[in-house]
Amino acid sequence: MIKITLPDGAVREYAPGTTAMDVAKSISEGLARKVLAANINGEVWDATRPINNDAALKLLTWDDTDGKSTFWHSSAHLMAEAVESKFPGAKFWVGPAIDNGLQKGFYYDIDLGDRKLSEDDLAELEKKMTALAKQNNNYQRSEKSKADAVAYFTEKGDEYKLDLLQNLEDGSITFYTQGNFTDLCRGPHIPSTGPIKAIKLMNIAGAYWKGDEKNKQLTRIYGITFPNQKELDDYLALLEEAKKRDHRKLGKELGIFTMDDDVGPGLPLWLPNGTIIIEELEKLAKETELAAGYKRVVTPHIAKESMYLTSGHLPYYADSMFPPMEMDGEKYYLKSMNCPHHHKIFDAEPKSHKDLPYRLAEYGTCYRYEQSGELFGLMRVRCLHMNDAHIYCTKEQFAQEFKAVNDMYIKYFKIFGVDKYQMRLSLHDPAKLGQKYINEPELWLETEAMVRETLIETGVPFVEVKGEGAFYGPKIDVQIWSAIGREFTLATNQVDFAQGRRFKLSFTNQNNQAESPLIIHRAPLGTHERFIGFLLEHFAGKFPTWLAPTQVKILPISDKFMGYANSILEKLKKSDIRAAIDDRNEKIGKKIRDTELARVPYMLVVGEKEMNEGQASVRRQGKGDLGAKGVDAFVTEIAAEIKERTL
Repeated sequence: MIKITLPDGAVREYAPGTTAMDVAKSISEGLARKVLAANINGEVWDATRPINNDAALKLLTWDDTDGKSTFWHSSAHLMAEAVESKFPGAKFWVGPAIDNGLQKGFYYDIDLGDRKLSEDDLAELEKKMTALAKQNNNYQRSEKSKADAVAYFTEKGDEYKLDLLQNLEDGSITFYTQGNFTDLCRGPHIPSTGPIKAIKLMNIAGAYWKGDEKNKQLTRIYGITFPNQKELDDYLALLEEAKKRDHRKLGKELGIFTMDDDVGPGLPLWLPNGTIIIEELEKLAKETELAAGYKRVVTPHIAKESMYLTSGHLPYYADSMFPPMEMDGEKYYLKSMNCPHHHKIFDAEPKSHKDLPYRLAEYGTCYRYEQSGELFGLMRVRCLHMNDAHIYCTKEQFAQEFKAVNDMYIKYFKIFGVDKYQMRLSLHDPAKLGQKYINEPELWLETEAMVRETLIETGVPFVEVKGEGAFYGPKIDVQIWSAIGREFTLATNQVDFAQGRRFKLSFTNQNNQAESPLIIHRAPLGTHERFIGFLLEHFAGKFPTWLAPTQVKILPISDKFMGYANSILEKLKKSDIRAAIDDRNEKIGKKIRDTELARVPYMLVVGEKEMNEGQASVRRQGKGDLGAKGVDAFVTEIAAEIKERTL
């Protein structure tokens, strides 16, 4: 008998060869109907694969990330079967599941020869997939020798799978078959095609084989599937809402930013409205950091090669840096990170333990050479303005400082109405020490433990991810979700045990000895670019009043009331409220509609009655008419709303 340990710690005994599905059925038939795959000792398996040794088992359903991934990868094979039935001789490269924000589901890269797909073809393939799914064919796993696998794909003339087989070891090769389709695949797959109830093929794209533009361009088909039609309908509705909230679309409509070919890709130009938002974010950061004991600094946009060699950015980060400029026999690089500059400021004057923690803050401009294919609106750019800071502290001070940084994040989340967030603790990969990571194994483990313990103590939700740490220490990636559920990486909070020694930074400790500080890198508001892109989607362009470029629009019913409108404008300006008058010769209905579309928080409609009574008819974005109000009372109320940064 073998022992199966369940997630709740219960241990059950079964005969060797038992499957996860057998275990599920022994618990309840209802559970078995939901099972898509299984986690066996940390590895995702088919629910129908025999288990021959003691194992820790977790049954995976649609509610699990790995369950969805298995469902979608199996759907890719179902789509491939449909494609092969319609286009005999089609050759298939890879068909992974994807879950990247709102882009979910799967794709398959396919060589269709000279044939081109149309939208009509997608509709036909959807129907075929639905028919095949209803056959409820099992996904059958079979192990093959390398020689048999090569012979199989040689006979088919499939150069793509033969290429994949080159890097596979004999004894590790598996095929999967469902219905009339067989493919080289490591799996896992769901038990059968039956659970695939709702299908939508989203779009067609071109994709170079292996991502190399020198290779043949394949046809990539994207699709999404769900266990029921309602979830598919909800997902498609969410995509429609996302289109309306696309930060590139809203950024253009609201005059936030623009891109220009003469300036260059990934280099946004901030228009006046966008600049106002930037200044408000900087104001918030400065107020918060001043209260938290930070000292503000300003650093150059370039630095000599020697500094980036000392920091380690050139050995580890060179591909993401712009090429050097040579002047006076020296190489200079555009600043890709603010941290080396801040280290030099720390080192400019002697420090004792009484000076620590020493906190430096800057909204510094950095330049990173993102690949052209990865550039995306404000989300992936080559010029970025980072809400950066570095805290130099002792090990004894670390927990409190790290907690204070997390508290700052949570404060910002409340201000911007971010209800869902998670810290992702990114750890090192021991196998890549000396390559991707500083070769200090003991310090890695010690520092990671410090971060983990602090996160646990502060009660912040977090997950751990191996192999994504910074080269000089573990980091926290701050994940936030917008109002429509799209996930964003807002910023990072990094712990650095190496840079202090690399730059020979020191302070005099209580024993009058030189000691290297621990360094915390943090950027709670991330960059202007990414954060404003997030806010555009999160608020659908309807910014809270304190952040809106224009906070009040005054709408005179006719030119006769322009004098009164101007008097209101002066009162608003004296209270530092951003306001403007719509002085166009248009009917009041059109002015109201246009101001709604411009997403201005408040409108003040003024005519003869309002002028005679010293009032204005107040309208609120999204809420309509709030009734008449005295102008002075309105100014007092909106000024308070702005000061308190009310949502």
